[in-house]
Amino acid sequence: MKAVTANLLTNGRVVYLGADGQWVERLADAMLFEGEGADTALAEASKRSREIADIYLIEVGEHGNAAGREAIRETIRNAGPTVRTDLGKQAGNDPALLTEIVLGDGAPTIASGSI
Repeated sequence: MKAVTANLLTNGRVVYLGADGQWVERLADAMLFEGEGADTALAEASKRSREIADIYLIEVGEHGNAAGREAIRETIRNAGPTVRTDLGKQAGNDPALLTEIVLGDGAPTIASGSI
């Protein structure tokens, strides 16, 4: 499964293409695609260049978390800086968002929040 991800031009936040065509901040709310459907979704979303930047596909695991070789990169990208926990989503400025990265079975997962 794959999801379309990008960064909003207005504030730089990591977003995912949701089922309704809106950009969502939680990977759990992203629309998942298989095969050519992912490429088609990426091509369509790429036309929205006035809203987003750096659009691409990411692998999504069976538990709805970033998977594949970029799993850790995508988890950190969504959470924020790893050297300054007072910045980014892990700072806890918004309790509905990510607050902690947990590495369990070797796959990055999210605790007390979302993605």
